[in-house]
Amino acid sequence: MKKKKWFGAAVSGGVAGAVNGLFGAGGGMVLVPALERLTTLEERQLFSTSVAIILPLCLTSLTVYGLHGDLPWATAWPYLIGSGLGGVCAGLWGKYIPTKWLHKILGVLILWGGIRQFF
Repeated sequence: MKKKKWFGAAVSGGVAGAVNGLFGAGGGMVLVPALERLTTLEERQLFSTSVAIILPLCLTSLTVYGLHGDLPWATAWPYLIGSGLGGVCAGLWGKYIPTKWLHKILGVLILWGGIRQFF
C-alpha cells in the first residue's frame, strides 16, 4: 500500500475507532466511505470489510467500558443475543438485497437517528 493511502487508512481507522468508542456506533459511517476512496473493493466487500474492522473496535471499547465498571451486563445481554441473531440473518440474506437499497436504508437510518438526537 502506498504511503499516502496507508496514512489515510490509519487516520480513517483512528476516526472510526473514536466515533465508535464515543457514541457506541457509527464507525462504519467513517470506514465505508474511506474504504471506497482508498481501495478498489466492490460495494459488497466494502460493507463486509467495514464489519470486520468494526469488530475489534467494538471489542476494544467493550474492554475499556468493562474495566471502568460502566457496563451493565444484565441490561446488555438480551440486546447482545438479539443483535447477534440479527447480524447472522443480515449476513446470510443481505447479499440478496441490491446495494442501491442498502445505501438508501442506511441513509434513512442515519437521518432518523440524527433527527432523534437533535430533538
